[in-house]
Amino acid sequence: MGSDVLPCYVACDVSLSMADHLEELNHGLREFRGAVHADASITDRVLCSVVGFGEKPVLVQRMLPMNGLADLPAPGACAGTNFGPVFTFLRSVIDEDLGLLAAHRVRVHRPMVFFLSDGQPTDPVTWPPAFSVLSDPAWSHRPRVVTFGVGDADEEALGRIGTFRCYLSRDGVRLGTALIASVMHVLSTSGPPPARRLSTRGC
Repeated sequence: MGSDVLPCYVACDVSLSMADHLEELNHGLREFRGAVHADASITDRVLCSVVGFGEKPVLVQRMLPMNGLADLPAPGACAGTNFGPVFTFLRSVIDEDLGLLAAHRVRVHRPMVFFLSDGQPTDPVTWPPAFSVLSDPAWSHRPRVVTFGVGDADEEALGRIGTFRCYLSRDGVRLGTALIASVMHVLSTSGPPPARRLSTRGC
């Protein structure tokens, strides 16, 4: 494995409202996996975890190379889509993962979170404080967050969460393209991304 690893966390809404979008998202993840695996210069530099969330988060896969990237879990019976618990969960998991990598003397980029949802949180009051903790500038491990909205995504909510980039599928952006572009940007430059948005809908 290379010495400058990029830890990625795919956090996907798997509540009932996402059932119609799961095939599209899994196709995008397979496209992402194939593109990373096909590029010898980065294939060993990307580790990926997968988290599903509805009422509460569930860890599907933890810190594996991209060729082992799992499909997303099928939507569960819950109708709730709570953003706050997954932000709290990510904060804990990222801290633990990066501590482990540091103990093995692996140099890492700031982690990246891909947040996939139709953007209709059922905890509108409690998720913003939880996200503030995840995105706290004083936390050295704070992730870059890329949001990808499907269906009737709440553009305002996803725009607040997408600190790095924000995409909407209804603008014609494919998930695989969004993920690949975001990862390649981080791995090809040490500076922050340009202040631009690929979505034309204000996200």
